[in-house]
Amino acid sequence: MENLVCTVEKEPPVRLSLIRGFELRSGDSVMRVALSAQRLVAFVALQNRAVRRLHASGTLWTDASEQRANSSLRSALWRTPSPHGRPLIEASSTHLWLNPAVQVDFHEVVSRAELLFGQEDGFQATGDVGGQLRQFGDDLLPDWYEDWLLVERERFRQLRLHALEAICYRLTNVGRYALALQAGLAAVACEPLRESAQRQVIRVHLKEGNATEALRQYWSYARLLANELGARPSPSMEQLLAGCDGQFAGCDRRPVRGLVSDRQREAVPRGQGG
Repeated sequence: MENLVCTVEKEPPVRLSLIRGFELRSGDSVMRVALSAQRLVAFVALQNRAVRRLHASGTLWTDASEQRANSSLRSALWRTPSPHGRPLIEASSTHLWLNPAVQVDFHEVVSRAELLFGQEDGFQATGDVGGQLRQFGDDLLPDWYEDWLLVERERFRQLRLHALEAICYRLTNVGRYALALQAGLAAVACEPLRESAQRQVIRVHLKEGNATEALRQYWSYARLLANELGARPSPSMEQLLAGCDGQFAGCDRRPVRGLVSDRQREAVPRGQGG
């Protein structure tokens, strides 16, 4: 008698993307989601916990009455997809929560950053650094204009900046300068006035022995800081360059002088850009 093997087809994973923009996928297929449902899904997914229905309706429909807001919430729930027959947003009479089987890129990146910060000396420089740089380099729902999203977006921006700086620092320590520069410049692109990011880029150039590149980065930042805030780089950045004077033979460091007037120096303390 022949043995009959029953093969159960595995359901494709459901993946929710909130970084760079909203997208819901079931395997390789993009699922259409109504705008009102997108707002609800994103809000619940970012909480990463069960959310009270009244809190969700009051936050998402601030200009509506409580009755109207609750009605809008019910409508958004009805419009939310149910991949593989299971609701994307599960609900009780009082709470809402994201289907735990759904993979969310935002939480994956946050977990990766927390793991990175917890590794004192164990950064895996042989891992997919390029993939990490792409994830840490993009904003959270950048084309959305929602008041409730502002705090989450800023929190994520700060996390990204610290992660990129940590990656840059550790890659520099193991001599992977090209990738280190990518990380440092990605942090600078996120916030050009952030001095700690600028210092990491300058440090990479100095480690490589590229004094001219280090000075060019310093001059660019000093001019930006003077123009935007009437300030100048902090003593710690100047000390970073001063400690490597041997590399600057033949390099003119004078262009950084005179970028801030005496009146501006009196009005704005040093180190405003860090």
